[in-house]
Amino acid sequence: MTSVPSFELPVGQRAPALPTQTIPCERFRLRCGALLLVSARSGMPITAVEAHIGGGPSLDPAGLEGLAFLTGGLTDQGTSTHNESAIANLLEPAGGEIRGDSTGLNGSIVSSEWKLLLGLMAEMLIEPTFPAPKVRRQKERILQRLHNESSDPRQQGAMAFRRQIYGDHWLGRPAYGSVESVECIEPRHLRAHHRKHWVASRAIIAVSGDVDPQAVKSFLDRRLGGWKKGRPLIRREFEFPSPRQSVKVVRAKRKQVHLYLGHLGIRRSNPDYPALVVLDHVLGQGPGFTDRISRRLRDELGLAYTVSAGMTASAGLSPGTFTAYIGTSPEHVTTAIHHFLLELRRIQDELVPVEELRIAKDYLIGSFSMGFERASRRAGYLISAEVHEHPADNLQRLPRLFEAVTPEDLQRVSREHLFPERCCLSAAGPVKIAELRRAIAQARC
Repeated sequence: MTSVPSFELPVGQRAPALPTQTIPCERFRLRCGALLLVSARSGMPITAVEAHIGGGPSLDPAGLEGLAFLTGGLTDQGTSTHNESAIANLLEPAGGEIRGDSTGLNGSIVSSEWKLLLGLMAEMLIEPTFPAPKVRRQKERILQRLHNESSDPRQQGAMAFRRQIYGDHWLGRPAYGSVESVECIEPRHLRAHHRKHWVASRAIIAVSGDVDPQAVKSFLDRRLGGWKKGRPLIRREFEFPSPRQSVKVVRAKRKQVHLYLGHLGIRRSNPDYPALVVLDHVLGQGPGFTDRISRRLRDELGLAYTVSAGMTASAGLSPGTFTAYIGTSPEHVTTAIHHFLLELRRIQDELVPVEELRIAKDYLIGSFSMGFERASRRAGYLISAEVHEHPADNLQRLPRLFEAVTPEDLQRVSREHLFPERCCLSAAGPVKIAELRRAIAQARC
C-alpha cells in the first residue's frame, strides 16, 4: 500500500470543514481472471465503462514503436460479430460511444442500455478483427499527424525536451511512433500484439452508473468467459538520467520561441505528492493566473499569454517531469529564462506567505471534488486508484493533506524536488544555442 505523510493540527485547533468525495465500489474477480470494479449510483443517467490493459506503449517492440497505440485505436473498428458500421448503428440511438487507445477501451451510454455497451466492449476485448482497410486509414492519419508535428515548433520543442529528460526510454518518444516505425506496422503485428498483451490477467474493468453490481458481474462472466487469461504483466524498473543541465535547440523560422525548462520529476507514490500539488498551485498552476509564474512572466512582464510550471500532473508509475513552459518572442527569451529560474530559487529561499498559501489551498481543496459527478470521471478514478494502490479513503485523505501543508513544508519539498541549477532547456524557434547558454549563465549571476 502506498505510504502517505502524516499530518497534525496544533493543539486545540479543529480541523476545518473540508469538501469530501466518496465513490462506493464493489470489487469482483471475474472467472476469466480480470478485475471488475463497479460503482453503482441510482439515478445516474449515463453509465461509463473503462477497460484498462496494463503495459501500453512500454510493450512496443524495437522498430515497431506505435504498435500499442495503433492496436488500441483500431480495437473498436470491428469484431468478428459486428463491423464498424454495425457498431455505430447500435450505439448511436442510445447515445453510446466507445473509444480505444494504447491502454484499453472506454465508453459510455444511457444507463438503461448498459448491457449493449458492455456486450460490444467484451467483443472488442476478445475478438477485434483489425480489417486491412481500417489499418491503412488509421496509419495514414498517424503519418499525417507526424508530418504536421514535424513542422510545429511547439511540438518539436516538447519532444526534444522529453528526450533530454528520458533519454532512450519509451517515455522519451511519441506513443504513436515515428514515420519509419508506423510504416512497418501491418495487421498481423496488431493481431499478435492484441493476442499476447490484451489478456484477462492484465485487465481492470471499471463500471460507473445506475447499474446492479452483481448483474454486471454475471453479465461479464458470461460475455468474457472465453477471454484468454494470459500472463500477468511484469513491470520493469528503469534507470533514468539524473537531473543535469543541457540545452537543445530546434531551429524554426517562426515569430515565437517555445521554451521548455525542467527536469525529471516524481512518481505518484512519492510521499511528498500532496505538498507538491500545493507547490504546483503556488508556483505555476494556480487559479486565474494567480500563481507566481503567471503573475510575473505574464501579467507583470507581459512576456506571453500562455505560461505554466508544474510537476505532479505527469506523475505516474514512472517519474513524470517538472516542466516550465512559455511561448514568447525571440527578444524576450533571456528575460523568460531568468525569471523562471528566479522564481524556482525564490520559492526555495523564502517561505511562502501564509495568505498566498491560503489562496492556493482554498482553490485546490474547493475544486478537488468537482468533476466526480460524471460517470466517466468516476470510472477513470477507480482504474487510477487500483493501478496506483491508493488507500480506500484516498479521496477523504487528500483534502486533509492539502490543508495540512505549511510554508515550511513547501520550502522543504521545493529544495528536495526542484533543481534550478540542473535543468534541461529546450527551445524551438528562431533562437541560437549560444544565446540560450548565455541566458542560463546570466541567470546564475
